[in-house]
Amino acid sequence: MAEVLLLHHVLGRTKGIEAMANQLRDAGHTVHVPDLFDGRMFSSLEEGLVFVKEIGFEEVTARGVQAASELSRNVVYAGFSLGVPAAQQLAQTREGARGALFFHACLPTSAFESQWPFDLPVQIHAMSADPFFVEDGDIKAARELVA
Repeated sequence: MAEVLLLHHVLGRTKGIEAMANQLRDAGHTVHVPDLFDGRMFSSLEEGLVFVKEIGFEEVTARGVQAASELSRNVVYAGFSLGVPAAQQLAQTREGARGALFFHACLPTSAFESQWPFDLPVQIHAMSADPFFVEDGDIKAARELVA
């Protein structure tokens, strides 16, 4: 079984994120779900984005990376949408990563200081018709990463 760091999306640490964490726990994994928004949750993408713009996308990523500092290095990094940048940065640059799960987002590997580790497994889950995933270039980055 794995230790998993699960990073939430722009709506915050919602019941849906908690349900995903509980599914993983029920399967025998140890799951950590840090609250990157200090308790704030939003009911719409627009509301969440206003908050994220106030604190900065970089700050959200930094909070996700900071959450990993309290964990062992043998972690699977998982992120939903806004949580993917920190999950990908950690998986790609933090020695000892065991795997990565990206939901609804993927960045080019060139966004970070090193290449994707050759033997590090990754799964990227998204819909090919998702306008954000396609139009923002995530689908291209995902295809390049898995190639």
